Formats: sequence, C-alpha cells, structure tokens
Amino acid sequence: LCPATRSFCSPGTQPPEPRLEELGLGAYTPVGFIQNFLEALHLDLGLPWWGAIAAGTVGARVALLPLLLRAQREAARLSIHLPQLQLLSQRLAEARRGHDRGAVARAYSELAAYQQRHQVNPLRGFLVPLVQTPVFVSFFLALQRMAAAPVPGLQGGGLGWFPDLTAPDPLYLLPLMVTASACLVMELGAETGVASPGSAHALTRQLLRWLPLLFLPFICHFPTAVLCYWLTSNGCSLVQTGLLRVPGVRRALRIPAPPPPS
Repeated sequence: LCPATRSFCSPGTQPPEPRLEELGLGAYTPVGFIQNFLEALHLDLGLPWWGAIAAGTVGARVALLPLLLRAQREAARLSIHLPQLQLLSQRLAEARRGHDRGAVARAYSELAAYQQRHQVNPLRGFLVPLVQTPVFVSFFLALQRMAAAPVPGLQGGGLGWFPDLTAPDPLYLLPLMVTASACLVMELGAETGVASPGSAHALTRQLLRWLPLLFLPFICHFPTAVLCYWLTSNGCSLVQTGLLRVPGVRRALRIPAPPPPS
C-alpha cells in the first residue's frame, strides 16, 4: 500500500515518498516554510536531498545578498569616519563624567550632527546579524526536525561517505570541514569588514578564532543534513569575503575601499 496515495502499488515499483505534512512537518512557520522549500527542490525539481539542502542554502544567501552588500557599504563608510566618531564619543563621555548638562547636550549634538552629516550610524552594523541569525536558526531547526522525524528520503539522500543524512558523520570529516571553513570565514571576514582599532577589537578577534574549535565536540553529533547546510553556508561566505577583497569588485559594487591600518 502506497502511503502517499493510499492505493496499492504495482509490483516492482518504488512507493512515492510521503509528504512532509504526513509526518507532522512543514507548518506555516519560518521553520515549516524552509522545510516546504527544501521539499519542493527535492520532489518538484528532482534534486537529491543533499543537493536540495545545498541549493536551498545558496538560494537563501543570494536572497540576502542585497542586504549584505548594503552592510558592507555601511561598514566601509563607517571605518573612514571611525576616528572622528571615537573622538566625539570620548568628549561625550567626559561631559557626562563632569555632570554638566549643558556640556553633555553640546557633545551629544555634535556627535548626532556628525553622524547625520556623513550618514553613518554604528548601530546599522547590527542589521545583518539580526536578519542572518533567524535564518540560520530556522534552517538548523528545520533540518534537525526532519532528521529526527525522520523523513524517509533523508536516510538515503546523502553523498559519498555520509549516505544517511539523519545520522552523524561516521568519519567526522564534515565536522572538521565545517570547523575549518568557519575559521577561514572568521579570518577573511575580519579583512573585509570594519577593522576597529584597540585592544578590545583584538581580543574579540582572538575569541572568534577559537569559537569554532570550541563547538567542534558538539557538532560531531549533529545530523549530516545540518552539517551540509552549515558547510554550504560557510562556502558562500568564503566566496563572498574573497571577492570583496578584490578592488575591482568593490568598485563595481560601489563599496569604498577601507582605510589603511594605522
């Protein structure tokens, strides 16, 4: 009996895969939308499950590309004006320590006027993480729940040494590849974003370099479906950050060149 059609299958034919709604998946939520999107890539376009995950990841990154390019322009413009912004912020802090309301108002007005005149705002740098983080979490939860169900097609929809996308990598190669690519993303990303001077920024960079290694023992137990998404996303980040280091690409995308390090 075919589970999808509720009718008897012909001898020798493979029963069709059950739809996600039959497994309690694919609801009208961000997680369910991603699950339905991946199912459409698999069933409607005929991609294997690993290919559907990779194609869905690339599609999501392409959809976010205009936002990322805008953030790069904002970051490059901010890095040019960062010394003056730090000076004005220091004046504001000194005025607040002096408990002089008039001096605080003048210092704040100078800082706000400078930001408005040059169209810079450090808070805009949080826009990309605010958008990317829900997308990453939604992909993670979508694939985690599909692997836990499990979706029958995922159990044979892998590639090479990881045929079962619902199980961890038996050779631990994908976790190592994810960790290595994440380290490269952190290293290259620091060269294409805002390089804030100071010891605090140096400490942050050191912590970010060690963060993927700290996560390695945990991601070894993740389903390979999740690791396929993570590795593809890191690959997109590496291509993006590598291209943004090319001066001609930055000029074509109207991204100002970062100032030379002092």
